[in-house]
Amino acid sequence: MAFKGSFSITQWDEDTLSERSEGIKVSHASIKQVYSGEMSGESNVEFLMSYQSQMSAKFTGFETFVGVVNGMRGTVTFQHAGKFENGVASSEFISIEGSATGELTGKNLRGNFKSGESGKADYAIEIDNA
Repeated sequence: MAFKGSFSITQWDEDTLSERSEGIKVSHASIKQVYSGEMSGESNVEFLMSYQSQMSAKFTGFETFVGVVNGMRGTVTFQHAGKFENGVASSEFISIEGSATGELTGKNLRGNFKSGESGKADYAIEIDNA
């Protein structure tokens, strides 16, 4: 069963690590987010991004979430594999084994998100061993 909701980006700090004249670059972004819905709380995200153009990128990184998932309070770290195409970001993510605390300890979480407008995105998350 998937639990759904949305998150909003509250802070985005991005630094270019390397860039070529063709607009191809690698950057690092530190992001803060606030979740609502069946997953509520806050998270800090660290992404490494490889831009192929201003409208196309692949990214990977880690997100540390603090809050409540389906009534269970705790923290968990997610690993992301995502892309940015034509103004839309999407990612598949999984929890890092052994990273969950509190009532989320021992739970395996996996999900995805797709961005909308104005720094908001919709997510769906599933919990194994619940």
